[in-house]
Formats: sequence, C-alpha cells, structure tokens
Amino acid sequence: MSRRSHVKPLAGTAAALLLVAGSGLLVGCGTEAGDGAAGSDMQAAAARTAMQGQAQQPLQTTAADWQSLAAALGRTGTVMKGTVYRVPLPRKDLTVTTQGITIKPGLALGGYATFAKYHDGTMLMGDLVVTEDELPKVTDALQAAGIGQTALHKHLLQQSPAIWWTHVHAMGNPVALAKGLKSALAATAIPPASPPPATQPSIDLDTAGIDKAIGRKGTADGGIYKFSIPRKNTVTDGMHVLPSALGITTGINFQPLGGNRAAINGDFVMTAPEVQQVIRALRKGGTDIVELHNHSLNDQPRLFYMHFWATGDGVTLTKALRPALNATALAPAS
Repeated sequence: MSRRSHVKPLAGTAAALLLVAGSGLLVGCGTEAGDGAAGSDMQAAAARTAMQGQAQQPLQTTAADWQSLAAALGRTGTVMKGTVYRVPLPRKDLTVTTQGITIKPGLALGGYATFAKYHDGTMLMGDLVVTEDELPKVTDALQAAGIGQTALHKHLLQQSPAIWWTHVHAMGNPVALAKGLKSALAATAIPPASPPPATQPSIDLDTAGIDKAIGRKGTADGGIYKFSIPRKNTVTDGMHVLPSALGITTGINFQPLGGNRAAINGDFVMTAPEVQQVIRALRKGGTDIVELHNHSLNDQPRLFYMHFWATGDGVTLTKALRPALNATALAPAS
C-alpha cells in the first residue's frame, strides 16, 4: 500500500464514518488498529463517537507509545500533558536579522511537529520554518507524502534572509506520518536535535516585573523568556478535541537586548469577535501587527492568529500587551 493511503488529510464527519467503517487505518496507543480484536474494538468506538456527533478525546500516552514514530522520524520529542508528543525543530542553523536585531531561534524560529493519538488514527500538526529556497521542495515533499499544508505566512515584518512558516496537518498511521514528515525535513537544512544546555543562559530582564504585569509566570528557555497561554474553551476539528499542546496557544516571547530592554514576538490566538479588539489594544500600546491568518482549515470555533513585534523596556512592553490578552478568552493562570 502506498504512503498516501496511510496519511489522510483531515475530513468531515461523513468521511470519518467511511474511514471507520472500511479503511483499517485506525491507530491506538502503540497499536495499529485493524489488527485483531483490539483494532475492531477501536473501530467500533470511533464509529459510535462519530454517529453520536461527539468529538473524540485524545488518548493518554507515554514516551514508550511514541518509540516507533521517533525511530521513523529520526528525532525524539517530549510527551506534553499526557497526550501530545512534541518534537522541536528549531532553525539553529540560520542567522536571521530584522530591524538590525539578530533573532535567536527561541524568539521566532522555533519550528515543531506535534502528534496526538485518537481512536481513529494519529494526528500530526506542526509549523515548519523554511527558507524561501527550501519552500518549493518542502511543499512538494509534503504533498507527495499526503501531508496537507494549512497555512503559509511570516512571523517577522522585515527579515534577512527571507524565511517562511508553513503549518502542516494530517491523520493516519504514526510511522507513515513520521516518514512523510522526514522526507520534507530532508529538503531543509534543519539541524539534528541537540540536547538542551546543562544551564540556562541568564535573562537580562526584570522577569518578576514581567510576570506581575502579565499575571502569569514565564519560562526561561535558551536565553528567551516566554509564555504559552491556552484558551479556556474547548477547540475541535468537528471530530477530535484538539489539546492546546498541539500549538493552539497565545505565545509571547521576550529576547533580551540589554539594560532590561527586549524584542517581543509571538502570536495571539483569537475568535473572530476578538480580532479587532486585540488589534486596537496592540496598536494603542505601540506594538506592530505582523500577520493575521489561520493555522487550521476547519477548527471549531474558527480561530485566528495574530503575530506581533515591538522593542523596548520589557515591563513596559508587557503592560502594553496586557489589554490585548484581556480581550481574549484565556484559560485562568495556574
């Protein structure tokens, strides 16, 4: 059977019923469905869920459940909140500048691939950071593997060299997904995974003041101070509940520039009624709008993502961001 037959772009509920009824491509935790009684049970469960109009919850997994995928991909990841396997794909090989600032990978060049298992298959969602020269080859490799592209955009207003961000999405057999993604990565110069440093670089920012202004505690990661904030409402694709760890979060990243100054970059996740409120709040605070777009084709509720950019005193920038955060339905701070 070809790779394309194993990797299926996301479809509607009717297609899901056909998939459940006849494809035999269902995947459970560490088990390819369709193999014996376990596969039959999962097919039946997925069919009942689809017929009842209920979105499936992601299955609980451990690192052991992802070993075959990691081997096929040639990269390892981390299980996030017991459901999502996240593989980092940062562009540590690139020297990208914008407005005279050299961008650290963690600020805006941190690509990733995430996977979640459901009764009817494994889902791939990700964001690949590619150069303009790499983009056509990556697109061709993804399409040949049956992996869909759901967005193509930029995260920075001005940049050298020219960089693009493309979101990917597919459902299918986890090993086939990994092999397809690996073929796309082979068309790039994304470096192999490297272990994290033994100690984190110091953050020359008033992180306590930033935390207070934003109402949450950030995390130091590779010299970047960052926040990842999920929405409070449940997000689905009509068939599957989508955990926030798949990338459905508001991300705010601070790159120190010295003297408590920072460059900030990231994106707000918003519903349609929130978009204009966030734009007005960001502009009132002097923050530049970079891009407004979708990351998925059929998320429910329909979500929009807005990338932003500014430089200045870290705490002052954070205070200016707070009204924009307040204009969206974020999950309470833990």
